[in-house]
Amino acid sequence: MKKSLRIGLIIAGLIIVSGLIAVIKTKQTKAPELILFYSNYCPHCKNVEKYISDNDLKNKITFTELEVADNQANAQILVSQAKKCGLDTNGIGVPLFYDGTNCLMGDTNIINYFATKK
Repeated sequence: MKKSLRIGLIIAGLIIVSGLIAVIKTKQTKAPELILFYSNYCPHCKNVEKYISDNDLKNKITFTELEVADNQANAQILVSQAKKCGLDTNGIGVPLFYDGTNCLMGDTNIINYFATKK
């Protein structure tokens, strides 16, 4: 009885470890998330929004949009992302786009990025 219990525990342990390894590998190979940070009150954000709409980019590129002026949680994500990009958190502005590697700030930079992705 003890021998079969040990074997069962070993098998269960191996299954759990294999599952954890699979989850870790999946997270490591996952494509970076693209994020557009914006404010409802920002004229430069409206320029980016118009470009996205005029070029139907939401149906061509998958990215997350986070409004930061009225949403403190999103504002904290913006600050965290800016730090990862090495930006001075005192001078963060919107629109800001995270392309999976870099932070692009300002409507011109973001529109130029999107222009290469059409």
